[in-house]
Amino acid sequence: MWQRVQTIFLAVAIACLVAMIFFPVWEVKGEEVRLTLYPLYYRSQMGTSLQEIYFPYCFIAILGLAAATISFIEIQKFENRLLQLKLGALNSLFMAGCGFTAVYLSLQLQKTVQAPGNFGLALYLPFAAMLLNAIANRFIRKDENLVKDSDRLR
Repeated sequence: MWQRVQTIFLAVAIACLVAMIFFPVWEVKGEEVRLTLYPLYYRSQMGTSLQEIYFPYCFIAILGLAAATISFIEIQKFENRLLQLKLGALNSLFMAGCGFTAVYLSLQLQKTVQAPGNFGLALYLPFAAMLLNAIANRFIRKDENLVKDSDRLR
């Protein structure tokens, strides 16, 4: 299982999706104001006042963890390559949803605050995981074609 290259790509994709939760998606720093969007919540800190809002911002983390779980299941199904390909396609949808939700929510906050913010690492990690998932699917498809060709030769 671990000797296959697609398993390594999927493991790195899982690491990207889990690490995404700990980094900010979007951030604005001022003298008295600090606004930060994390995949799990939105934090507004004005002076000594601190406010954290979880809903609807937690959807970024939910989609990211769902994609990480599907990647883990995909690794475990190494004997059934067709199921792996289907799980990879489903996983791409979850990763795209995670990434586009992060972009949408950060742009909405930027429009609401009327201040230019800095995009964080968590905005890019779902897209990196999506690229790794696509590469893993390519190697899975390559293995499936190799098995079909060897069956045809018998």
